[in-house]
Amino acid sequence: MVIILDYGIGNLTAIQNMLKKAGCAEVTISNQAEDLARADKIILPGVGHFKYCMTQLRRAAFFETLEDCILNQKKPILGVCVGHQMLFENSEEGNCVGLGWIPGQVVRFDKTRMPENYKIPHMAWTDVQVKPGTILFKNQVDPRFYFAHSYHAICPEAYVCATAHFGYEFVASVQRDNIFGVQFHPEK
Repeated sequence: MVIILDYGIGNLTAIQNMLKKAGCAEVTISNQAEDLARADKIILPGVGHFKYCMTQLRRAAFFETLEDCILNQKKPILGVCVGHQMLFENSEEGNCVGLGWIPGQVVRFDKTRMPENYKIPHMAWTDVQVKPGTILFKNQVDPRFYFAHSYHAICPEAYVCATAHFGYEFVASVQRDNIFGVQFHPEK
């Protein structure tokens, strides 16, 4: 069973519909600790402001169960957009501490490194360059995804699965053991 975490944030139904279309038989949107305990896989969505999302997640009744599922039981989790950013140690957006499950930080796009005509946020379909052997992109040829973000992660190269380019190269996807993240919106 795949659980999409409902902590009051995100495009939950869009993710659920995408997973069902992809052939996932049992996909549930839930805010219940007992559902997390039974989950095979977990999705952490996120839309909006980092600090608000982190505050809502930490307030969720299931938060301790979530940490146990990921850190002790090693259940796979996929963070999407701000959910991906929350996997890191901290973010400039709201000067806030993240989950710290992947070393690194989230920073605002650096306008000084971009052509003058580039506008932040980055909102576009963008090609993704995948590192060979990356599990998330198995059997994908020339992947292209929709991005909508003003911030991006900076982390050790060992955790980077894919990059994209918006004025300069940035991290598009990460993995550390059972913890996965994508900056883009796969539900699009």
